[in-house]
Amino acid sequence: MTTKPGERKQQILETLAKMLESPKREKITTAALAARLEVSEAALYRHFAGKAQMFEGLIEFIEQSLFGLINKISNEEQDGLKQVRRVLTVMLLFAEKNPGMTRVLIGDALVNENERLQIRINQLFDRIESTLKQSLRIAETQAGRKYDPESQANLLLCFVIGRWHQFAKSGFKRKPMEYVQQQLTLLYGLEQ
Repeated sequence: MTTKPGERKQQILETLAKMLESPKREKITTAALAARLEVSEAALYRHFAGKAQMFEGLIEFIEQSLFGLINKISNEEQDGLKQVRRVLTVMLLFAEKNPGMTRVLIGDALVNENERLQIRINQLFDRIESTLKQSLRIAETQAGRKYDPESQANLLLCFVIGRWHQFAKSGFKRKPMEYVQQQLTLLYGLEQ
């Protein structure tokens, strides 16, 4: 059975993401990935120069997915605090729906891989933190209240990363959205 151009590449990335969902956290090799796909390792290298490029494909998917939703929130929602709450919720729901991607986000899947991959994830975090700062600045203007956007944006990002870690380290049993509404209310009164 032949596949259309790009289909096999997508299939490789989907299989890699699925393998990352294993709670046992076994090292993923190109040999194991090829075996799962029932192709040779050489077939993988026809689509990707190496495993690092495969992980870059997953990171690109994460960036496009998260920032597509975050940009939509920024354009649709005028209330700064509601923007913050919605962005945090999107990040947690993304992880819950994509457990394998959570392991990429927390760097668990990137251990012993090319360091540029972790740098790219760190840049993604910086962009998200900047978005949260901007939303908190909007909230300051709207509410006439000082929110200290820099430190609060960092705290909220750390909160999300912590939830992601708990999710991955629990073998994907502790859902990122568990208690989140109550916890966001505790964190700086981010009411609904």
